[in-house]
Amino acid sequence: MHNEKKTKLITADILKSSIIGAFTKINPWYMIKNPVMFVVEIGFLTTLLLCFFPSLFGDEGNNLRGYNLIISIILFITVLFANFAESVAEGRGKAQAESLKKTQKDMQARILNMDETETIVSASSLKKGDMVLVKAGELIPNDGEVMEGIASVDESAITGESAPVLKESGGDFSSVTGGTTVSSDWLKIRITSNPGESFLDKMISLVEGASRKKTPNEIALNTLLVSLTLIFLIVVVTLYPIALYSGVRLQLCTLIALTVCLIPTTIGGLLSAIGIAGMDRVTRFNVIAMSGKAVEACGDVDTMILDKTGTITYGNRMAAKFIPVDGVSEQELIHFSVLSSLKDDTPEGKSVVQLGARLSGKTDHPISGMEFVEFTAQTRMSGVNLPDGTKIRKGASDSIQKYVQELGGSGPKDLEARVTEIAKLGGTPLVVSVDKRILGVIYLKDTIKEGLVERFARLREIGIKTIMCTGDNPLTAATIAQEAGVDSFIAECKPEDKIQAIQAEQSEGKIVAMTGDGTNDAPALAQANVGIAMNSGTQSAKEAANMIDLDSDPTKILDVVEIGKQLLITRGSLTTFSISNDIAKYFAIIPAMFMVVIPQMQTLNIMALSTPYSAILSALIFNAIIIPLLIPLAMKGVKYRPLRAEKLLTRNMLIYGLGGIAAPFIGIKLIDILITPLLAVFGL
Repeated sequence: MHNEKKTKLITADILKSSIIGAFTKINPWYMIKNPVMFVVEIGFLTTLLLCFFPSLFGDEGNNLRGYNLIISIILFITVLFANFAESVAEGRGKAQAESLKKTQKDMQARILNMDETETIVSASSLKKGDMVLVKAGELIPNDGEVMEGIASVDESAITGESAPVLKESGGDFSSVTGGTTVSSDWLKIRITSNPGESFLDKMISLVEGASRKKTPNEIALNTLLVSLTLIFLIVVVTLYPIALYSGVRLQLCTLIALTVCLIPTTIGGLLSAIGIAGMDRVTRFNVIAMSGKAVEACGDVDTMILDKTGTITYGNRMAAKFIPVDGVSEQELIHFSVLSSLKDDTPEGKSVVQLGARLSGKTDHPISGMEFVEFTAQTRMSGVNLPDGTKIRKGASDSIQKYVQELGGSGPKDLEARVTEIAKLGGTPLVVSVDKRILGVIYLKDTIKEGLVERFARLREIGIKTIMCTGDNPLTAATIAQEAGVDSFIAECKPEDKIQAIQAEQSEGKIVAMTGDGTNDAPALAQANVGIAMNSGTQSAKEAANMIDLDSDPTKILDVVEIGKQLLITRGSLTTFSISNDIAKYFAIIPAMFMVVIPQMQTLNIMALSTPYSAILSALIFNAIIIPLLIPLAMKGVKYRPLRAEKLLTRNMLIYGLGGIAAPFIGIKLIDILITPLLAVFGL
C-alpha cells in the first residue's frame, strides 16, 4: 500500500480520555444505542441489586451475596471494556482533529474590497464569494479558487507532503484549501465556502466522528446482533421452567451470566470501534471520506474505472528508440532528431535529447541562430530552422508526410510499416524530416507505472474488474491495456463515455469506483458509487466525489479499495470469532448449571471445570477480557489478502471460526484453575 501515516495505537492522552469515556458512556440513554451491551448493563444493574436484596428474587444464602457481587463486578467491567474500545477509536480521531484545529486558530485574511483596497479581517468571518489576497508566507484562510496570480503552495499541513504544489488560475490546479501556506509570490483567491463548511471543517468533523453515521452493512450487522440477543433471551427465559421441571432451581444471577455469555457481546462491544477505525485508517492514508458509507462501499467494489494517463501510465511519453527508414543511418536520424528537440521544453522533447546523448555520446550541439518552431494543434509538428535554411521537423506521421509533399518530396515506402509497428506496441510514432526528406521515426513509449501490473492482478484475484479509459486510438489502447493487465478498455473516450460505462455496470447491480480531477469528470464522479477526486483538482470535482485524495495520486483508489475490503473483512472475522466463542461458553456453562442434579451432564463438561460456580465465573471473566484483547485487531484491522469471496470465507472460518472455539476452551480452563482456590474462600 501507499505511505500510511504511522501513529501509536494508544498514546497517554488517548488512554486518559478513553478511560474517562468508558465511564461517561455508561449512561443508559447512550448505551441503548448498542442493544447488545445495553442488555449486559441491565444484567449488571440486576445483579448489583441482588447483592443487597438476594431474597428479592428468592436467592437466599450468604455465599450467594459474594457470588452475585463477583458477577456484578465482571458485568460492570465488561461494559467498561466495550465503552473503552469505542473511546479508543474516537480518541485517535479527536487527537488528529486537534492538530487540524491548530491551523484555524487566529487566522487572519486580507480581503479585497470593490475599490481594490485591503481590509484585514478574521478568517472565520469570510463568506462564499469574498475575494482575498494571500502573499508569500501567509496561510490561505479558507477554501477557494485562484482567480489571479501563480504561486507555490505548501500543503503539508493537510497532506503531510513537504513538496509545494504550483497553483494558478484556470485549469485543474486552481483549487486551494484553507490552512495551507503560500510559499512564494501571491494569489488572489475567491472564497468558495461559508464559515464552518470548509474542507478543513469537514475533515475535523469527520475525524472527530461527530458526523459519522452507521453504514448499511453496519446497520444490517447490528440488526443481526439484536436478533441473536432476543433469541438467546427467549432461550434463557424458557430455560428456567425447564430446569424447574427437571428438579433444578437456577439462580437469577446464573441465568444473567448465561445470557451475557451466549449473546454476541464480543462483536457488540467492538462494532463501533471497527467502524470508527475504518474511517481513521482511510484518513491516515491521506484520503478523506465524506461518509462511512463511502469507505464501506469501497469494500464492495466490483468494477474500477481508471484514466490511463497519469493513473496507469506516467503521462509523459518518453523516447525509447530511433527507427530509421531504408537508406538512412541511425546516427543521422539521431543527430537531426536531437537538433529538432534542443529547444523543445516538453518532457517528450527532453527525453529525445537525453536518449540521443546516451546513444551517440554527443552532448554539445550549436544552437546559436536556430529558430524554434513551436508545436500547434493545427500543424501537429514542431522543429527548428537552421541558419543555413535547413528545416528540421518532427511530428505526427500524416502531418510530416503532408509537409514533405508540399516541399516536393515523398514519403519512404517503409515508413507506414515503421509507424504501424510502433502503434501496435502502444507507443507514439514521431516522424522526423529534414527539408523534403523523411529520415525515420522516434518511438515514444507510454510507460506503465511500477507495481501496477501486480496490483491489477491482485484486484482480479478478489473479483474486481478493471476498465481503462483513454483518448488513444483502439490499437494503442489495446496494447497498453494488455501490458498493464486491465480487463477491459474504452478507446477514444469522452467524458460522457465514462458516465455511460458506469451506468452500464451499475445496471447489472455492480458497485463502481473511479478517479477524476477535472470539471469534466464531475458528472462521472457523482454517478460512481465511489468517486475519488484529486485534491489538486477543480472544486466541482471535489464536490461531486465522496472521497478526496489529499496526495492527488490517482492510483490511491487501489489502496482505498483494499482499505474498504479490510474494514469488511475485519468486521466479518470478529463476528465469526464472537459467535464461535459462544459455542465454547455453552460447553462451560450449561453442564455447570445441571451437573449437580443431573450427573449425566458431566459428560458435556469436557473442560473438566472444578465447580458450577467456577465454570460460570470463568466463562464470564473470559467474556469480559477478550474485548480489550481484541481492541488492537479491531483498530489495525485484519491483514488484507487478495482472495476471492469463497477462499476468504474458508480462511476466516478456519482461523477465526476454529480459533474462536479453541481460544475460550483454553482461556476458560486457565481462569478456572486460577479462581477455584479463591472461590473456596467464599464457600463457592
